[in-house]
Amino acid sequence: MVEINPQERIILGVDPGTNVMGYSVLRAVGRKAECVTLGVVDLRKITDPYLSLKQIAIEMSAVIDKYLPDELAIEAPFFGKNVQSMLKLGRAQGVAIACAITHDIPVTEYAPLKIKMAITGNGAAAKEQVAAMLCRLLQLDPQSLPPQLDATDALGAAYCHFLQTMTPMPDARKYRGWKDFVARNPQKIK
Repeated sequence: MVEINPQERIILGVDPGTNVMGYSVLRAVGRKAECVTLGVVDLRKITDPYLSLKQIAIEMSAVIDKYLPDELAIEAPFFGKNVQSMLKLGRAQGVAIACAITHDIPVTEYAPLKIKMAITGNGAAAKEQVAAMLCRLLQLDPQSLPPQLDATDALGAAYCHFLQTMTPMPDARKYRGWKDFVARNPQKIK
């Protein structure tokens, strides 16, 4: 029998993509989080865009069935100049969201800037900076990560959601920003 912890939450993070889609599973208990798994769905060999969407649905359903997430945190599409790319990306995101909704999993969408700000304190941070900070925060071995940064982008969405939804402790100190937090808590950042 599986023991259920009422404080435990399983957060599925998704970085939608039409070529490579990143996913991650974050386990949160109280104020602690740990990465359970992360990876990518590589769609580059599928030439039919509708078959790519089908593959996203198959892979997302498999991850949901295996890890039984309580919540989905998904990165919102970045609004670029290429409308066709945005439409394709929106379809991929829609399939991932539909999979979650079909399994009664609540969905929260985060802008890339918000995710980068939550993880690094800099909304313009590079993907590599986000990955490096996640390795520090979650004590991950950088060598064990998939080579595609889509996986760590998905983990960033999940960790951002964890931070946004974590209830503050009653005696929590107020910080003026990320630098203030680091200055007052050098032991937490190694």
